[in-house]
Amino acid sequence: MTDNLTDGLDELARELDREHVFHSWSAQSQGSNLVVASGRGSRVWDHAGREYLDFSSQLVNVNIGHQHPSVVQAIREQAELLTTIAPSTVNLPRGEAAKRIVAHAPAGFRRVFFTNGGADANENAIRMARLHTGRDKVLSTYRSYHGNTGAAVVATGDWRRIPNEFARGHVHFFGPYYYRSEFWATTPEQEAERALQHLRRVIEAEGPASIAAILLETIPGTAGVLVPPPGYLAGVRELCDRHGILLILDEVMAGFGRTGRWFAFDGYDVRPDLITFAKGVNSGYVPAGGVIIDEPIAETFDERVFPGGLTYSGHPLAMASIVATLDAMSSEGIVDHARDVGATVIAPALAELAERHAVIGEVRGEGVFWALELVADRATREPLPAAAMGRLKSALVARGLLPFVQDNRIHVVPPCVVTAEEVADAMAIYDEVLSTALEGEG
Repeated sequence: MTDNLTDGLDELARELDREHVFHSWSAQSQGSNLVVASGRGSRVWDHAGREYLDFSSQLVNVNIGHQHPSVVQAIREQAELLTTIAPSTVNLPRGEAAKRIVAHAPAGFRRVFFTNGGADANENAIRMARLHTGRDKVLSTYRSYHGNTGAAVVATGDWRRIPNEFARGHVHFFGPYYYRSEFWATTPEQEAERALQHLRRVIEAEGPASIAAILLETIPGTAGVLVPPPGYLAGVRELCDRHGILLILDEVMAGFGRTGRWFAFDGYDVRPDLITFAKGVNSGYVPAGGVIIDEPIAETFDERVFPGGLTYSGHPLAMASIVATLDAMSSEGIVDHARDVGATVIAPALAELAERHAVIGEVRGEGVFWALELVADRATREPLPAAAMGRLKSALVARGLLPFVQDNRIHVVPPCVVTAEEVADAMAIYDEVLSTALEGEG
């Protein structure tokens, strides 16, 4: 139910936004009118009480859901005690947060360098790799997103790197994407084998002794929830070991429950040298990220200064939110829930949706990390055009669902706490929109 007062708050928010806020990745005249004033679990509301199912998890980061009471309480209690402190200072919540994070990492990872988010986590992982190896080049895939700082955005493979290519020493290659194979593969196993052969040749052509690291999203997220085919990540690890190259796995989007595992790489035969994280570690309640460092790399800087730092590294409010988030995820079985709801509810529901709608070319994912790849023609796999995707996005929002739409895909990425009933509500909306919003296409 709305009234003039609450409607007025929504309009005030829009007016202030139009007048004074400069938005990322946007032409400023084409901003959104969507107002979000509050949230709980998998739902958000505007000031007037209009409700939306958040099947974007905002930017695929609100893993524990909106306004989890114990996390909010931990931030409140920390704010009463100490709101900020320099990163050089010893602070108990920082140590507690690091202890909980490394508890989920492979054996041999003891230390965490805290950052303000995922981009600067990747930035500093690249720096560590270069300093540890004494090499310069960093290899990453064309289908990737690693952040918007100097080296991270150039390591990114998609269009966003092109106007930002000011960092040195970056080389790109094609990773596996079986649905749109660059390698004429006819099976997932063949896709892995040929993608590894391609990477092997890139390493040889660039000169193995010049390469510091290979940086990969364990499961590329914004690029399409590209679940790696069997053997691929293990093959990358073998190539790194053969040539003394470090493997950095970017778990910023895929980590902390998103795949139904604490880290996405737990489902694959691979051990990285550096792990970057952010997003789900505290669901973005306070900006935080970091690098989990294998001990041989950490020891490089025991007597040698690491030339990097951030004013808010290990910020007390962020650290308190990490401790509370990871404790709640453990005690409430949230990671297991994400795995189970993905396997038993989301996966079959999306498969059924694909049976009813020819516009869905492929469904892929795991946990609460899924993508619907939409096509104009299933036979040719021609991507659904941008105008049609725009209509779908608008129609979903109009029916009360916040979608994550990228290129020709709808990413189905609710919080890890999503219920079966909420999934059913979302599927009904997807079904209705796919049935009506594309009328007249083709």
